[in-house]
Amino acid sequence: MEITQTPENALSHSSVTAVINAPIEKVNIADWLLNLPDAEYQRCSTQHIGAGITSTYDGEPMSINVETIGDALMVQHYVATVHRADYCRMLSVSDSITKNGRTKVQVLWELKVTKIDDATCLYTNEIHATATPKMFEYLKEHSVNIADAAASRQAASDTHNREETPNFAKSIENKALTGKYNQPF
Repeated sequence: MEITQTPENALSHSSVTAVINAPIEKVNIADWLLNLPDAEYQRCSTQHIGAGITSTYDGEPMSINVETIGDALMVQHYVATVHRADYCRMLSVSDSITKNGRTKVQVLWELKVTKIDDATCLYTNEIHATATPKMFEYLKEHSVNIADAAASRQAASDTHNREETPNFAKSIENKALTGKYNQPF
């Protein structure tokens, strides 16, 4: 069940854009994301460890991503709640593993593309992290207040997003123009 983000449980919100040098009619974010090879995912950030595609028991597409965000190892189970050519809404109750132990964080990942002109479009990579009840227990157990946890997560999420977004855009561009992931960039 999705947790609505509020000021009391918000950990981070990061939104970064990059230009894709391809016509919007050739871009298909859902196809790119839900067929993304592990090696291509890893090429898009130094913090990406691995990725794979699977499905839920109900047959909904799912992307499993393993990466580091700041000092946390994140294992994300992104269910594609919306998956269209111009927009994907991916929701995960992710495992966050640090030196202090393991907890859960909800991550909403939105991937969007909008037309700029006939030859280019704008890619937006937006990430919202929300504390779960389990995370609040974890923070209390480790005497960490939500404001400090949110400040740390915000900084780490912004740094990560600024690195991966232009590389995701280039990968989407390559896929749109060549039909391949493995074009050098």
